[in-house]
Amino acid sequence: MKSLLKFLTATLMVFIGICGESQAQESKPTEIQVTAYKTTMLANGKDEVLITAKIIDSKGKDVPGMTKPVIYKIIGDADIVSINGLKAQDLQKTDSTWQTNLSGTARIILKAGTTRAIIKFEAKTDSLGAGATEIHTIRPGKPHKVTDEHYKARTTTDRILGADISFLPQLEARGIKFTDQGVEKDAIAILKDHGFNYVRLRIFNNPAHPKGYSPEKGFCDLEHTKQMAKRVKAAGMKLLLDFHYSDYWADPQQQNKPAAWVGKDFSVLKDSVQAYTQHVMQQLKNQGTEPEMVQIGNEINHGMIWPEGHVNNLDSLAQLIYAGFKGVKAVSPQSLIMVHVALGGQAEESEFFYNAMRQRNVPFDIIGLSYYPKWHGTLEDLKRNIAVLSKKYNKQIMVAEYTHLKREVNDIAFSVPGGKGIGSFIWEPLNTWEAIFDRSGKSNNLLDVYPEIAKKYLK
Repeated sequence: MKSLLKFLTATLMVFIGICGESQAQESKPTEIQVTAYKTTMLANGKDEVLITAKIIDSKGKDVPGMTKPVIYKIIGDADIVSINGLKAQDLQKTDSTWQTNLSGTARIILKAGTTRAIIKFEAKTDSLGAGATEIHTIRPGKPHKVTDEHYKARTTTDRILGADISFLPQLEARGIKFTDQGVEKDAIAILKDHGFNYVRLRIFNNPAHPKGYSPEKGFCDLEHTKQMAKRVKAAGMKLLLDFHYSDYWADPQQQNKPAAWVGKDFSVLKDSVQAYTQHVMQQLKNQGTEPEMVQIGNEINHGMIWPEGHVNNLDSLAQLIYAGFKGVKAVSPQSLIMVHVALGGQAEESEFFYNAMRQRNVPFDIIGLSYYPKWHGTLEDLKRNIAVLSKKYNKQIMVAEYTHLKREVNDIAFSVPGGKGIGSFIWEPLNTWEAIFDRSGKSNNLLDVYPEIAKKYLK
């Protein structure tokens, strides 16, 4: 009995040791997370923004009990006013750097200067990845309407559990086969089996361009999109088409104009946006795969098709969105139009952007938000923002991109006051970030979250 007890005790100690090592490994600090609660500011020498900084592990979780000396650096016309309530001038090392210890969450107040530009903020310490953000400072100018017509926003009765799986043809080209519980199936069919009812596809103008998204191969071009659209519709699912209006990735840090449009004057640029959009929509309609929903641009809180459509040029941005809108409606009047920003928890900037669109009478139907905790605040920030936006603008709203906190994000997305929350799209769940398949294409337990969500909100 004693030897058995000794064995069991030793085994328990080993188990505790393993768990302790696992827990320690899990909470090992890897980087500084920086979140700006506005990434667009007024260049008036007065506008201020809250930036938070904290130490996180590889899973994005806070690392408690960790203190590190941190250097905060600014490139651009801005200044730090305070850090954790202390006057920044008492912590300043050089004209552009400040140093203090980071423990828990630091709260930094930054004030913009008077120059229209991009401000870069960085938090660095030894042995950890740096955290950074970009803030665009602007002068909005007097708004001018893109049209005098009154547009009544369309609505949908759909409850959407969607996935952006634009990478699928590339993964299949590498030879990846997708399986669920050992059974090989089309990835789209596996998603449908687990409650998904919508697919989002991004499209680039000329991704095969040498500086494009997919040089020579052209993934996510019109032909690949048409093939994927057929597969989506054949599976009995609906389609959201996401126009990037670029040959390359479009997001708040980059909205590069397609090479074919470089050098065009603004009137020709608008015509090009409308004609290209209409052509893509017509090609999809011709094969019976019209998208039920269309995004005019991707994460466009800093604008699109730079420099003309930069957020510094709000009138021009509004006209380019309207050109895309007209291109869609010329072919597919019933398609819903989404305007999508990367501002899940940034309430003030969200309202600034959608106010600017309303002042310019830009017609659209759905508000779309990206929500990644690393950049877009807390779940409570998302919950408040999504509720306020849907009420203030009387629009249906959804989380158009997310990956982490699957249950929590969907609980918020489907539970917006007034019933205006229509759902979500997880971004690239086949192989990116917190993926629901491993690198060999085998499903994991994260996929099993979705039948629960579908049962709760779709039926």
